[in-house]
Amino acid sequence: MAVYVHSRPLVAYVLGALLASVAAQSEYGQCGGIGWTGGTTCPAGWVCTDLNPYYSQCLQDTSGGTTTAAPTSTSAPTSTSTSVTSTLTGIAASAPTIGPSHDVGKLPALGWNSWNAYGCNINETKVLNAASQFISLGLADAGYEYVNIDDCWPLTARDASTGRIVPDPSKFPNGISGVAEKVHALGFKFGIYSDAGTATCAGFPGSLGNEELDAATFAEWGVDYLKYDNCNVPGNWTDASTPPGGDWYNSNSAIRYRQMTAAMNDTGRPFQFSLCIWGNANVWDWGARVGHSWRMSGDSSASWSYITSIITTNVQHLDSIDFYSHNDMDMMEIGNGALTIQEQRTHFAAWVLFKSPILLGTDLALLNSTQLDILTNAELLAFHQDATIGTPAAPFAPTTGATIPSLPEFYAGTSSKGTHVFIINTNSTATAMTFDFANVPGLGSGSFVVHDMWTGKDLGTFKTSYSTTVDTHDTAALYIEPA
Repeated sequence: MAVYVHSRPLVAYVLGALLASVAAQSEYGQCGGIGWTGGTTCPAGWVCTDLNPYYSQCLQDTSGGTTTAAPTSTSAPTSTSTSVTSTLTGIAASAPTIGPSHDVGKLPALGWNSWNAYGCNINETKVLNAASQFISLGLADAGYEYVNIDDCWPLTARDASTGRIVPDPSKFPNGISGVAEKVHALGFKFGIYSDAGTATCAGFPGSLGNEELDAATFAEWGVDYLKYDNCNVPGNWTDASTPPGGDWYNSNSAIRYRQMTAAMNDTGRPFQFSLCIWGNANVWDWGARVGHSWRMSGDSSASWSYITSIITTNVQHLDSIDFYSHNDMDMMEIGNGALTIQEQRTHFAAWVLFKSPILLGTDLALLNSTQLDILTNAELLAFHQDATIGTPAAPFAPTTGATIPSLPEFYAGTSSKGTHVFIINTNSTATAMTFDFANVPGLGSGSFVVHDMWTGKDLGTFKTSYSTTVDTHDTAALYIEPA
């Protein structure tokens, strides 16, 4: 939320006068980041602070200048230790430690999210159309189940008497509960969006300081999934360079999310909890103690550069991935932009082999048959949704003496069925790519049958090694078993 709020492209929508109060260069407004073309100057007493490569925010200047007191409604920390110590003080000592529900979230989520398709131009009809298209396009049969609304669903002010977030009646005349009921009636689960700050990235009410009320409201409405963003964070909730006790689980960032975890647990309703924290605060080290998945970066784009950059980031943290524990590479861009079919295959295969949540991010009615074949490929989804083995595929050196680059091309993983190899051609031309069976973890030497997971066909029996030509920016997906 090209200009970025949400760390996402703002070209898709125009907020106009409605969101003038949270425009860039205001207090807590965006002032920089990759793709940002707006202003970079903050109000007096505020400084443009880099939160991640995609998002810089105007935060209070704590270097000695005059600052504005943080809103009391955010339950701001009273004190936070910044030294490495075994004794926690202040908010870190009293923050909730309850983990996420394990009634949900064992496997990475499969579904759809409204943002990439519609931005703020969302309404009940579009959400229910997506749910219906799950059925008509065969996505439901392939396992897709979450129908999720992103930002911009409520009014800009909470209810004056109850304090609750209010669904925009012009967009959702039957309320959020009405949409959830209809989504459930079709056999799917329903997701919603909020923010661990004072306002969402688009300027609607955030949940910081209102976690218990909002979680109870979402539970009452029948929500099954919460995407929780990271915009408009008050300066007194930002992190020190060293977290309390040297553990990022005790950082202010983690505590903002831990508060919502506890609130959702208190409702008695199991929520799948998506931490949209943009890879901040070493989230891969503590995310599974707080939620089921966590964003590894800023927002995706329909570009080969995004696909390669998020792969490069993700391969550094594969140890974080297992059941109930998923590195989130952000929403699918298949159907958007100018990605080639080969790049779209790699896009899907990478999310599969790393077991990232797969949330489709396009107008489903625009998907063609080739794109649907990619998204519903039964063999790749079986690896992604394997209920016996939760770990991802990992890079390996294809031949003796070969090195593994920062953007690896060869990956091997195990499913309940057996051994799989994925080969990503990062070159700008079709390339012959070879690996030795003895170099594939768990295979050893001998003769093996190589099976193409894309087509569902055996490619033949091979001894010692296998070589194939992979098209530009394409991915070979193989299942290998002893001959």
